[in-house]
Amino acid sequence: MIKKVDHIGIAVRSLDEALPFYTDILKLPLLGVEEVESEQLKVAFLQIGETKLELLEPISSESAVAKFIEKRGEGLHHVALGVSSIQDRINEMKEKGITMLNDVPKRGAGGAEVAFMHPKSTGKVLYEFCERKG
Repeated sequence: MIKKVDHIGIAVRSLDEALPFYTDILKLPLLGVEEVESEQLKVAFLQIGETKLELLEPISSESAVAKFIEKRGEGLHHVALGVSSIQDRINEMKEKGITMLNDVPKRGAGGAEVAFMHPKSTGKVLYEFCERKG
Protein backbone atom coordinates (compact mmCIF):
# COMPACT_ATOMS: atom_id res chain seq x y z
CA MET A 1 0.00 0.00 0.00
CA ILE A 2 2.51 2.66 1.12
CA LYS A 3 5.77 2.48 -0.82
CA LYS A 4 7.83 5.20 0.90
CA VAL A 5 7.88 8.66 2.36
CA ASP A 6 7.65 10.64 -0.88
CA HIS A 7 8.31 14.04 0.66
CA ILE A 8 8.01 16.15 3.77
CA GLY A 9 6.25 19.49 3.39
CA ILE A 10 7.63 22.47 5.30
CA ALA A 11 5.72 25.76 5.44
CA VAL A 12 7.89 28.87 5.01
CA ARG A 13 7.09 32.55 4.69
CA SER A 14 9.70 33.08 1.98
CA LEU A 15 11.55 30.65 -0.27
CA ASP A 16 14.22 33.28 -0.86
CA GLU A 17 14.92 33.44 2.88
CA ALA A 18 14.56 29.71 3.58
CA LEU A 19 16.42 28.15 0.64
CA PRO A 20 19.98 29.20 1.61
CA PHE A 21 19.78 27.07 4.77
CA TYR A 22 18.91 23.97 2.73
CA THR A 23 21.17 24.60 -0.27
CA ASP A 24 24.19 26.37 1.29
CA ILE A 25 24.28 24.96 4.83
CA LEU A 26 22.81 21.46 4.37
CA LYS A 27 24.09 21.23 0.76
CA LEU A 28 20.88 19.66 -0.53
CA PRO A 29 20.38 19.82 -4.29
CA LEU A 30 17.53 22.07 -5.41
CA LEU A 31 15.45 20.12 -7.91
CA GLY A 32 13.26 23.03 -8.95
CA VAL A 33 10.72 25.66 -8.03
CA GLU A 34 7.17 25.86 -9.36
CA GLU A 35 3.89 27.58 -8.68
CA VAL A 36 0.81 25.56 -7.86
CA GLU A 37 -1.87 28.09 -8.67
CA SER A 38 -4.74 25.91 -7.46
CA GLU A 39 -3.21 25.91 -3.95
CA GLN A 40 -1.85 29.48 -4.14
CA LEU A 41 1.70 28.27 -3.44
CA LYS A 42 5.23 28.52 -4.68
CA VAL A 43 6.97 25.20 -4.06
CA ALA A 44 10.66 24.26 -3.99
CA PHE A 45 11.78 20.63 -4.02
CA LEU A 46 15.09 19.52 -2.52
CA GLN A 47 16.53 16.02 -2.71
CA ILE A 48 17.53 14.19 0.46
CA GLY A 49 18.27 10.56 -0.35
CA GLU A 50 15.21 8.85 -1.77
CA THR A 51 12.93 11.46 -0.16
CA LYS A 52 12.34 15.08 -1.01
CA LEU A 53 11.76 18.15 1.11
CA GLU A 54 8.99 20.37 -0.23
CA LEU A 55 9.20 23.99 0.91
CA LEU A 56 5.80 25.67 0.68
CA GLU A 57 5.56 29.47 0.33
CA PRO A 58 2.06 30.95 0.18
CA ILE A 59 1.54 33.43 -2.65
CA SER A 60 -1.82 34.55 -1.28
CA SER A 61 -3.03 35.28 2.24
CA GLU A 62 -6.02 33.08 1.38
CA SER A 63 -3.99 29.90 0.83
CA ALA A 64 -4.24 27.08 3.36
CA VAL A 65 -0.49 27.32 3.99
CA ALA A 66 -0.74 31.06 4.74
CA LYS A 67 -3.44 30.30 7.30
CA PHE A 68 -1.30 27.47 8.71
CA ILE A 69 1.68 29.82 9.16
CA GLU A 70 -0.53 32.51 10.70
CA LYS A 71 -1.90 30.01 13.24
CA ARG A 72 1.16 27.79 13.93
CA GLY A 73 4.16 29.56 12.42
CA GLU A 74 6.66 28.15 9.98
CA GLY A 75 7.63 24.50 10.19
CA LEU A 76 6.53 20.96 9.45
CA HIS A 77 3.30 21.02 7.45
CA HIS A 78 2.72 17.47 6.19
CA VAL A 79 4.20 14.07 5.47
CA ALA A 80 3.51 12.69 1.99
CA LEU A 81 3.30 8.95 1.59
CA GLY A 82 4.07 7.53 -1.83
CA VAL A 83 1.35 5.14 -2.97
CA SER A 84 0.08 3.39 -6.05
CA SER A 85 -3.63 3.32 -6.92
CA ILE A 86 -4.35 6.51 -4.98
CA GLN A 87 -8.13 6.30 -5.44
CA ASP A 88 -8.08 2.80 -3.93
CA ARG A 89 -6.10 4.17 -0.94
CA ILE A 90 -8.64 6.99 -0.48
CA ASN A 91 -11.53 4.52 -0.57
CA GLU A 92 -9.74 2.20 1.86
CA MET A 93 -9.15 5.01 4.36
CA LYS A 94 -12.78 6.09 4.18
CA GLU A 95 -13.89 2.48 4.78
CA LYS A 96 -11.66 2.46 7.88
CA GLY A 97 -13.26 5.63 9.23
CA ILE A 98 -10.52 8.09 8.27
CA THR A 99 -11.84 11.48 7.19
CA MET A 100 -10.33 12.53 3.89
CA LEU A 101 -9.92 16.17 2.91
CA ASN A 102 -10.03 15.00 -0.71
CA ASP A 103 -12.47 12.30 -1.84
CA VAL A 104 -10.78 12.20 -5.24
CA PRO A 105 -7.14 12.91 -6.06
CA LYS A 106 -6.15 16.35 -7.30
CA ARG A 107 -3.10 17.59 -9.18
CA GLY A 108 -0.25 18.58 -6.88
CA ALA A 109 3.28 19.87 -7.33
CA GLY A 110 5.60 17.95 -9.60
CA GLY A 111 2.69 16.50 -11.56
CA ALA A 112 1.69 14.13 -8.77
CA GLU A 113 -1.85 13.11 -7.91
CA VAL A 114 -2.47 13.90 -4.23
CA ALA A 115 -5.09 13.56 -1.49
CA PHE A 116 -4.91 14.58 2.16
CA MET A 117 -6.24 12.89 5.28
CA HIS A 118 -7.77 15.12 7.95
CA PRO A 119 -5.41 15.52 10.92
CA LYS A 120 -8.30 14.91 13.33
CA SER A 121 -8.30 11.30 12.06
CA THR A 122 -4.52 10.81 12.17
CA GLY A 123 -3.30 11.91 15.58
CA LYS A 124 -3.00 15.58 14.52
CA VAL A 125 -0.56 14.88 11.68
CA LEU A 126 -1.48 16.03 8.17
CA TYR A 127 -0.73 13.09 5.87
CA GLU A 128 -0.85 13.23 2.11
CA PHE A 129 -1.12 10.35 -0.31
CA CYS A 130 1.03 11.02 -3.36
CA GLU A 131 1.01 9.01 -6.58
CA ARG A 132 3.60 9.72 -9.25
CA LYS A 133 3.08 8.11 -12.62
CA GLY A 134 5.92 7.31 -14.96
